[in-house]
Amino acid sequence: MKISLVMITKNEEKNIAKSLKSVVDLVDEMVIVDSGSDDKTVEIAKQFGAVIKERVFDSFANQKNYALSLATNEWVLHLDADEIVSEALKEEIKNTLENTEYDAFYLSRNNFFLGRQMKHAGLAGEKRMRLAKKSLSKYTGGLIHEELVVNGKAGFIKNTFEHHPYPNLDNFFSKFDQYTTLGAMKMYQRNKEFRISDVVFRPVLEFAKRYVFRLGFLDGFEGFIWAALGMFYVFVKYIKLRQMWVEK
Repeated sequence: MKISLVMITKNEEKNIAKSLKSVVDLVDEMVIVDSGSDDKTVEIAKQFGAVIKERVFDSFANQKNYALSLATNEWVLHLDADEIVSEALKEEIKNTLENTEYDAFYLSRNNFFLGRQMKHAGLAGEKRMRLAKKSLSKYTGGLIHEELVVNGKAGFIKNTFEHHPYPNLDNFFSKFDQYTTLGAMKMYQRNKEFRISDVVFRPVLEFAKRYVFRLGFLDGFEGFIWAALGMFYVFVKYIKLRQMWVEK
């Protein structure tokens, strides 16, 4: 069964080689949509034989739907450049697709933060729709928090893949500005009004959710950092929302 890999990128030179190497013996085609990388992302991807297309970023959903449209195989594996597929998962995918009644599969993802696998704080036990038939799939959402939706029967594959979005704090803050801006824009487009309580209470609730209610304290100091940065993320996102209304 032939499989296409689809991926969107921007300045992923530190991650993309590991990601593509992990699936080079699984997929028959690599399709990458880049949104103006000024590092070696495209050069590295070409070394793996990837098909590269350039597209100006407007939203995660639109970017990924465009990448999906370029795939030439019916089965498509959806990965981000900071994700790595395990050997066990590759074998399970190969064996499963030989004979299956399903149209899509949820894959299990292990999240890492500052080099530590996070087993709590809302990051454990994630199931992501990442393997699906092209003809039945599309991304929905908007600027941020896109979701792959499949009009068909979905199953589960038990073996895992790794997600390394923030190996260090420099990497976290390089993405921080974009994500907080997109989050604020999404609220603004929905006519969400700013209230002072948004920056007084919501950040504190976010910290409590990650660190206490989702047991982030069991992830050691990394769990504390994750919760604290989540609090800061919410604070900045709502400050940016306020600024959008001020500048209207």
